[in-house]
This record gives sequence, structure tokens and C-alpha cells, in this order.
Amino acid sequence: MPDEGEVFDIELEEDLLEANRRIAEENKQLLEKHRIRAIDVMGSVGSGKTTLIEKLIGLLKDKYRIAVFGGDVTTTIDAERLRSSGAKTLQINTGKECHLDANLVRKALSKIDLNSIDLLFIENVGNLICPAEFPLGTDTRVVVISVTEGPYTPLKHPYIFMEADVAVINKIDLAGAMGVDVNELEAKIKKVSPDVVVVRTSCKTGEGVEKVAKVLGLL
Repeated sequence: MPDEGEVFDIELEEDLLEANRRIAEENKQLLEKHRIRAIDVMGSVGSGKTTLIEKLIGLLKDKYRIAVFGGDVTTTIDAERLRSSGAKTLQINTGKECHLDANLVRKALSKIDLNSIDLLFIENVGNLICPAEFPLGTDTRVVVISVTEGPYTPLKHPYIFMEADVAVINKIDLAGAMGVDVNELEAKIKKVSPDVVVVRTSCKTGEGVEKVAKVLGLL
């Protein structure tokens, strides 16, 4: 039998996740009220999340009024880079936390004019574990994985792929050099999450970015 401390820890975690789900639902209702498409972009550090968002902004900025929330532990590097692409950008620093949560997003939403945007990208903190458990209130969740992470990442971190609507296999131009079979990597993603839509990209060259936009229903 667990002692009282262990029971308390479990209950505390459940309360935390439930509170996050409640706030996420409130965020979702707020975004829907303002007819804003919101997309949570997850993935590890260096997978290409920022570059993907940057390329999508370049592709879509004449069609949508775009804003980006950039989640990071401390720096503003990615947010500044995305701001230069022409999107309204708000940095969310999480301190020691390895993920964004719905409350942080709620605070960020209160700082912008929701009537001035109709597409919101939220770049989550670079991590393949924590973000999956904390929905933010977006209508779509994307996970970006690069071939440089090796062929076993979907099997080692299945939950984030199970929670995603779209999985982007990025840096396919490096697959040969890394000795990674992209077909095998996609098969592993489908093994853990049969319903996820998989798109292959090289964000460096732009290959596949338009397909990502189409899969997201943005084109």
C-alpha cells in the first residue's frame, strides 16, 4: 500500500492535469468565439519547429493575420526570429518548466487584441514528454521530429505522437547522411499512432511545407 505522501502526490498530479484541462477548454471557447485557428507545435529542441512556423508564416501571411506565442525556458531567440518574419509575436518564458500550460496561454491571450488575428501558432517548449500531457486549448496539435533524432524516437516517446493530429518528419534532406530510412520512421509513428497524419518536410529547402499547410486546412 502507498503511504499518505504517495497518495497525495498522485492526487496533486491529477488535480493539476484536471485544472489544466478546464482552462484549456476555456481557451478553446475563447479562440472559437473570435474565430481564431490555433495550432500547438510540439517537438524536441532542434527538430525544426521554429523554421516550420517561419516557413508557414511566409506562405500564409497574405491570407491570414498571424500571431505566434513562443514558449521557451529562458531566451527570446526564437520569438525574435519569428517576429522578423512579420507575425505578431509574444514570448512566454516558463522558467524551470519544460512545457507550456493552458494558464500561461490564457495570460498570453489576454495581452493581445484577439480581433486583430485569425491564425495563432503556439511554439511549445522543446521537449518530447511534458507538452503532450498539457493541452493548451488549440484545435490542432502538431509534433515535429527530425531524422537527426534517429529512428526510434516514436517508440521511446509514443504519447506525444498519440496526442498529435499531425506528425511532421523534418530534415529529410539529411536522411541519407544520418542512415535513417524515412519510410521506417513513418511506420514507427503509425505504429504508435495509427490515425496521425504524417507529412515529410525539409524546412531548410521548403519541401513539404505547402503540404503541411494543406493538411492543416490553411490552404
